[in-house]
Amino acid sequence: MDTILQTKFMHVKPGDTQYVEGGLRDFFVYRDLGIAEATHGKVIAQLVRANAAPEAGTGWHVHAAEFHIVYMLKGWAKFMYEDQETLVSAGDCVHQAPGIRHFLFDYSPDMEYLEVVGPADFASVGVEGPCTVPQPAPWA
Repeated sequence: MDTILQTKFMHVKPGDTQYVEGGLRDFFVYRDLGIAEATHGKVIAQLVRANAAPEAGTGWHVHAAEFHIVYMLKGWAKFMYEDQETLVSAGDCVHQAPGIRHFLFDYSPDMEYLEVVGPADFASVGVEGPCTVPQPAPWA
């Protein structure tokens, strides 16, 4: 059967799903956009918001995923990608190549991004980092 026929139509409006805790990180909240269901787990699309100040960040990790993009909608976040500090601001799009070591260590209180990952049930695996990471700035 054709791949397009194996997926289904999905239309999620703002009031259809809520931001919830219990996602990958406890300092973020997540809003499911229905894409995992529509693609039978091939892809997930979710909105991610800051829910607490960045105390320790994500730690060094990689994602067991074939595809991963982050599109920053509001605010900003600071990542280490391998040994390169990267500021991702509203309007920026980042393709996190499979296996790239990264560490989200700082972000603004209004940070919100769209995350699209395949497969939907991707894993986050802790790894040894290539360098030290700057400390986050305290929220006012």
